[in-house]
Amino acid sequence: MARAVRCARLVDVVGERVLTDQLVVIEGDRIVSTGPYTGFDGELRDLGDVTVAPGLIDLHTHLVGVAACGDYAQELKHSAARQAFASIPNARDTLLAGFTTVRDVGTFRAFVDVALRDAVDAGHVLGPRMAVAGAYVTVRGGGGMLTGFAHDVEVPKEFRFGETRSVDDIRERVREIVFHGADLIKLIATGAVLANGTVPGAPELTEAQMRAAVEEASWYGRYVAAHAHGAEGVKRAVCAGVRSIEHACFLDDEGAELMAAHGTYLSADIWWADWIRETGPSRGYDAEQLRKNDETAEAQREGFRRAVRAGVKIGFGTDAGGFPHGLQGRQLATMVEHGLTPIQALKAATLTSAECMGWDDRVGSLSPGRYADLIAVPGTLDITKFADVAFVMKGGEVVKNTLRGVS
Repeated sequence: MARAVRCARLVDVVGERVLTDQLVVIEGDRIVSTGPYTGFDGELRDLGDVTVAPGLIDLHTHLVGVAACGDYAQELKHSAARQAFASIPNARDTLLAGFTTVRDVGTFRAFVDVALRDAVDAGHVLGPRMAVAGAYVTVRGGGGMLTGFAHDVEVPKEFRFGETRSVDDIRERVREIVFHGADLIKLIATGAVLANGTVPGAPELTEAQMRAAVEEASWYGRYVAAHAHGAEGVKRAVCAGVRSIEHACFLDDEGAELMAAHGTYLSADIWWADWIRETGPSRGYDAEQLRKNDETAEAQREGFRRAVRAGVKIGFGTDAGGFPHGLQGRQLATMVEHGLTPIQALKAATLTSAECMGWDDRVGSLSPGRYADLIAVPGTLDITKFADVAFVMKGGEVVKNTLRGVS
């Protein structure tokens, strides 16, 4: 039986506008129609004086693993089973923050994210829809490894599943990761801010290696996302054909123009550097990590502004897990501060991110045929309110409602 939601204001991310007094008609878990309210003969939920938007999408989360802690050695102190159970509240908090879909782009212990995705899909765990990467594809000692240990300490194989050395090796790694259930491949193209001993701007994979990963993944209907801070690493990854660039802290004009020309998406976590500055020392982030965070933060925001000016496709990725899950919505205001309008920021976090995932036929807008994923904040459109959404519906089921007078 059809039921409907009445919305005083609705953000149309396709048309980049706010519509008034709209009705979203739902059957099962899908949207049947969206249009002006003229009455409805059936079950009607009137949300009152709110602004409604599609469920948000985060392209860059880490729901599995040690969260918001600078000491990655903690990863070795927990079993895979404990990590899986510990990821359950991360998934819940993410969904209740209004993120009905995420792309989970890697875990140090391989394939726990696959198990979490399957548990959510089966209804055993409350969480967002997930596309997962399974394991990082990285060089030995690179940005996707547990680093900082003595040279004679051997990290267990399950933490080195995506370790690679050659073009042929990378093809094998990609195939194995796909065979174990990953939806996409995550390459670590440069060093990382939080991986001790690595240099964020330094390339770690060659263009030939990344091209091999892209080609191999494509045979199995998968695509590649590339962690890349440095300008050279970004360019290599874009020329290799990756779907998205993650971070892009030192993106230059040439790289931005190259991304725009290739249609490469940008997923830049431009908010959480502030969180590290404020809380990092008390949460175990060491001097090297704090220094690299300071060195990359403003450069990344300038790169983001450069990408906006160049016409790069801007998605929404936060690196949630590096900070507590559920805070992702705070980044929307930061994106507006650095070049987007409020509606453009919401489009980045919905439709554009859905397109990046190849899921725009099912999520990312309130168009017919899509999942009935919608969120609401009180009053008129104010991007800061999306840091604490009041109403969340996933697949036609209400999972959060703190709106006054609305049952």
